[in-house]
Amino acid sequence: MNDMSTSPFDTNPYPVTNPALIPARRYYDEDFFRLEKEKLWPHVWQMACRLEEIPALGDYVEYRNFDKSVIVVRTKNGVKAFHNACRHRGVQLVDGPGNCKTAGFICPFHGWRWNPEGENTFVFSPGIFDTELLAKDEIDLVRCRLEEWGGMAFINFDDDAPALSDCLGPVAERMDVRNLDQLKMEWWYGTVLPTNWKLAMEAFMEGYHVMKTHPQLHSIFPSPQFAAGLNVNAGSQMSPREMVTNFNKFHHSLSEGMAGMVHGKEVEIADSLLDMDLPEDTMTALGAYVARLKSEIHVQGVARGLPVPDVNAVDASHPHKVVEFMFPHFFLLPFYSAMSAYRIRPLTAETCLFEIWSLAFVTDEERGPCPRAPTMLAYDSKEFPEIPQQDYSNLPRQQLGLHAGGFENMRLSKDYEGLISNYHRLIDGYLAGQPADVLGAATQKVNDGFDHPISDIGF
Repeated sequence: MNDMSTSPFDTNPYPVTNPALIPARRYYDEDFFRLEKEKLWPHVWQMACRLEEIPALGDYVEYRNFDKSVIVVRTKNGVKAFHNACRHRGVQLVDGPGNCKTAGFICPFHGWRWNPEGENTFVFSPGIFDTELLAKDEIDLVRCRLEEWGGMAFINFDDDAPALSDCLGPVAERMDVRNLDQLKMEWWYGTVLPTNWKLAMEAFMEGYHVMKTHPQLHSIFPSPQFAAGLNVNAGSQMSPREMVTNFNKFHHSLSEGMAGMVHGKEVEIADSLLDMDLPEDTMTALGAYVARLKSEIHVQGVARGLPVPDVNAVDASHPHKVVEFMFPHFFLLPFYSAMSAYRIRPLTAETCLFEIWSLAFVTDEERGPCPRAPTMLAYDSKEFPEIPQQDYSNLPRQQLGLHAGGFENMRLSKDYEGLISNYHRLIDGYLAGQPADVLGAATQKVNDGFDHPISDIGF
C-alpha cells in the first residue's frame, strides 16, 4: 500500500496516511464533505431503485442525492433514467413516484410535456421561440446513465466511469447465484440519522461490535474469533441437542431483530427440525442441522413455486459473508435465502438518509402491495426492528464524540475492521482524481464482506 502523503492527494485536507488510522474530521469537516460531493458522488454507481417499484409501463420513481434528481421510468424499451428538469426553465418535473403512461411528464410551470421515452410532445406556443432552441436534441429530456443488476436500477452521472459490472466485481456473482434479482420487498423503512453517511455505514463493516451492541445475539451464539478473548463458551461444552436448540434461538433473535436476515418461513422450518436425529459430536450435529435446514428451505420454497436457490450448493460454490458491501452506499445481508438491504445517502456533513429493506422469496399474495416509498420513522423510533434500534442508538453518540478534544483519529483492527480503511482509501482515490480504470479495479477489491482485513487496493 502506498503512503498517500507521497501521492497526488494534496487537495484532500484529511487523507488516510496510515491505513489503521482514520482522521476524525473526515466525518464532519465541511470542506471534506464538499470534496466528496464534487469528486466522489458524481462518478460512482448509486442504487437508485428496486425494479419492483416500477413494474408497469410508465411507472417511475425519483432518486435524489444532494442537489441531483433523476427520474427512473419503465418504458416500452426498458428502464431508463432522465435528469429531472424541464428543458425550458429547469423546473423539476416529478416529486416522488407516479405513472406517466397516459399523461407523460408535464411541467407545472408552462405545460411542456414529454412521453415516457423522454421525447418532447408539446411546447405551448412554439412560434414565440427561435427555431434552433426547439431542436429535438435541445428539448428532449437528458438521459442519465443507468444499468440494471440484481433486480435494481443503478445510475451514474459520469459517462466515462467503468461499467457497473467492472465495479461490482466478485460480489455480483456471489449474490447472483442466490437469485437476488427475484427477491421481493416485504417492507421498506427510512430515517434521517444525525450522523455522517460514512459513520452510518461503518457500523455494518465489522462484527466486533456485536458483543456490546447486540448482546441478545452474542449471548446466544458468540462470534468464535471474539469469544476466546472474552472467555465466552462458544458451545464446545454443550450437548448436540443443546447446541442445535441454542442455534435455533439465534434464528429467532435474528428474525425478530432484522426480519430479512432470517425470514419467518425459515424460522418455521428451523423449528420443525429440532427433533431430528443428530450425530453424537456437538459441532458435527450443528453442521448436520444447518445443512438439513438449508435443504428444506430450498425444497419447500420450490414446492411453493418460488425461485429459492439450493442454499447448500451456493454456499459451497460461492461462500459469502452475512454482510456484503457495494461501494459507495449499499449493503446486502444474506443468511439463508432471504436478505436485508441497506442504502445510505448523505444529506449534510453530519446527517444522512438511511433506508432498510426486508427482502424474501414470497408470493404476491403473501407480501401484499409493493411499497412505493419507505415508511419514514424517527431514528429513535421503537417501530424499527431491534437490531437497527441498537445500532441507531450508538451512531448519534459517536458523531458527537468525534468532536471531543484530543480525538484525532479512529484506530482500526487490521484484521477485522479493515473494510473501513479500504473504502476510506478508495474515497481518497476519487478525491485525488485517480484514473477511472484504477478506481474500478479498486472498487472490486473494496466490495467485500464485513470483518475484512486491511488490504492493498492498488494505490
